[in-house]
Amino acid sequence: MSIAFMLTTLVVVATPGTGVVYTLAAALSRGRRASVVAAFGCALGIVPHMLATITGVAALLHASATAFQVLKYAGVAYLLYMAWATLRDKEAITVDGDGAAPVPARRVILRGVLINILNPKLTLFFFAFLPQFVEPGRAGALPHLLVLSGVFMLVTFVVFAGYGVLAASVRSHVTSRPRVMTWLRRSFAGSFVALGAKLALTAR
Repeated sequence: MSIAFMLTTLVVVATPGTGVVYTLAAALSRGRRASVVAAFGCALGIVPHMLATITGVAALLHASATAFQVLKYAGVAYLLYMAWATLRDKEAITVDGDGAAPVPARRVILRGVLINILNPKLTLFFFAFLPQFVEPGRAGALPHLLVLSGVFMLVTFVVFAGYGVLAASVRSHVTSRPRVMTWLRRSFAGSFVALGAKLALTAR
């Protein structure tokens, strides 16, 4: 496990993206536990990309413009759906009251998983990123790839959960102000739209 790998991983994971936005929304709407669950879902969403890289599916996405475009626009559509749900249903950032039914953890996890699954750039990132830290022809290359992927997932969970816990710590100061909550709801929706547009305009 090289220092270069750890530093690169920290920079990539700590850079705000869809997973961070989703985790922050969970933290401000439902507190610390929900943010940790959301972070777990985002980390779990890395597994398909890891498997795709190891099995060579990433090479197909890299070679096939059609396959890449299909997955890319599926991701764009889901991000736009998240923006729409945030504004219309007011669910992604509505504070749970004493009488409110809690959102099942599996639903929070599923949304986090989908956010990361429907991002072809993550698969291509793994395809270009991981092999750099594995010596060509070395024995046990597959286990080494699995270890590196596992570390990447762990760092993702820890960093995202850290974002969430910090946001949850100021939750009471934020949620007591309706105007701030409205602004935050619109900001999160706008963030999902902006990230969707960025994904749509991104070439391979």
